[in-house]
Formats: sequence, C-alpha cells, structure tokens
Amino acid sequence: MRVITQQSLGGPEVLTVVDAPEPRPLPSEVLVRVKAIGLNPLEARLRAGEFPLLGRPPFVLGWDVSGVVEQAQTWRFRPGDEVFGMPLFPRAASAYAELVSAPALHLVRKPASLSHVEASALPVVGLTAWQGLVDLGGVTEGDRVLVHGGGGGVGHVAIQIAKALGAHVIATASGGKRTFVEGLGADEVIDYTAVDFTEAVRDIDVVLDTIGGDTVERSLDVLRPGGHLVTAVAEEDTELIARYEAAGMRFSGIGVDPDPVALRGLVELVEQGRLRVHVQETFPFERVADAHRLLDGGHLQGKLVLTV
Repeated sequence: MRVITQQSLGGPEVLTVVDAPEPRPLPSEVLVRVKAIGLNPLEARLRAGEFPLLGRPPFVLGWDVSGVVEQAQTWRFRPGDEVFGMPLFPRAASAYAELVSAPALHLVRKPASLSHVEASALPVVGLTAWQGLVDLGGVTEGDRVLVHGGGGGVGHVAIQIAKALGAHVIATASGGKRTFVEGLGADEVIDYTAVDFTEAVRDIDVVLDTIGGDTVERSLDVLRPGGHLVTAVAEEDTELIARYEAAGMRFSGIGVDPDPVALRGLVELVEQGRLRVHVQETFPFERVADAHRLLDGGHLQGKLVLTV
C-alpha cells in the first residue's frame, strides 16, 4: 500500500509517498480501505516540528479517516461497512495511508447522507466542538455562546452544534466569511478585523476559543459571572486559570479524544439536517504537499481533504 511519510521535520516538501507493508488488525480492530482523509492544522505543526507529539521522524501523520471495512476482527463491523472516525488520537493512527488499522470503538458507520469526503472532514473538528460545548461547556437552551474563529474547522461545526442545543450564538470571523458564518446559523457575527469583540458582547455563558493568544485572556471581559471559557488551542496557563477563578469564572483546555458516543451524536445531527461540514478544497493523495501549503497559510473556511 501507499503511505505519506516524512524522514525529517520541515516544510510541506518533506512529505513523500512511499510503499509500505499493509497493517494487520488486532482483535477488536478493523482494517479500513481509506477513501478520504481530513487534514488538520495540528498536522502541519507536527510536520514542521513545532509540537513533538509523535517524536522524531520517520512517522505517518493523520487521524481523520473515512472508508470501507476490508477486514474485521470484531463483531461490531463487517467487511463492506462504510465507517469514519478519529482513531487512536493522540497516538499515531498513521491515517495518511491507503489502509488503516483502527480500534472498532473509535469508528462509527458513515450515514448515507455524508460522502466519504465530508465524513473524513468531520471527526477531529466535530469531536472537539462537541466535547467543548456539550461535555465541558454544558451548553443548554437559552445560553449565550461565543465562538472564536467561527469560519474555521472547529468553529463552523461548533456554531451548528450550539444552535442545535438551543443557544444564542455569536461568532467572530473576518468580514469575508460573514455570509458563510451567517449561513451556519450564527445569530450575530463580529468582524474581528474591524470590531473589538470585548466592546460588542457581554453576558456570555460559554466561550469556545479556537484562536488562542490574547483572545483567551480578553475573553474574561465578556463572560457573565460563573461563565466558562473552553479553549481548543491555548496551553493550560496556571496564572491565567487563577485569574479566571479569582473572577468567578471557569477555564478549561480541551484535548480531543476518540468518542463513539459523541460521533453518533454528530451523525444524528447530520441526519436531522442540523449539521453539515464544509470542505474548502480536496486534493488527490499525491498532492499532499500542496494541501499542506494551504494548511500553513491558515485562514481556511472549513476543512481540507485528501482523496485516495
């Protein structure tokens, strides 16, 4: 089979397509013939050596997969089943490949209403948003939710989840993404290039941050007493946590993990027509370096996907 690997850290050019032995599924695992692979900004950081999650090269990146079960060492799936998920994170799933061996519990059946491209784009961003808003944030009907980076991968899914939970959703986004973000159901959109969000909103119950930096610190000013900041990108800064707690607020950093219950929750929203994942662009497997150049540029609208 073909895999995309790297022998050194660096720019997109270090990613190369090579032949490799096929993985063998262990008991409770399945072998998936991959149809599409979702790309995430974390993978660009790992490729460049900015974050040592996978150690030193060589390694194979990737977690978001959608495909067809080829072998099943479990009763949960049978050959021919279409599945998708985010296996093994934060351990290496080696998903930039034509075949992936994954724990059956880390996958769910792909609904017919989602293409493989769309399904592969959903797990990392969908699980991050779900775990941040539902599990950590406890968002309920009538809550005021602020999503930072509403046009990005996590943000655009988070808006839809929060709306499905009955929240009033405010999102920050650049002016060029306003129409896109409004189309996702955001009740208010703040153009962060023209407006200081701390002057535009108040009494927020839950902030979901996908930006980091001083956005996290400044969000303290918009929360109601007892409000909750959940960040998907900022480090757990003990000094900042202490500031939030001293002000009567909560601060949580989310590290996404495989979660079949949440994945099925996302599928239910998809089948109800309340959630869609936006794919900005697809690239064939061999053009992974081009896809990573776009990842490096940031400011994406939704997700990028490799097709196999």
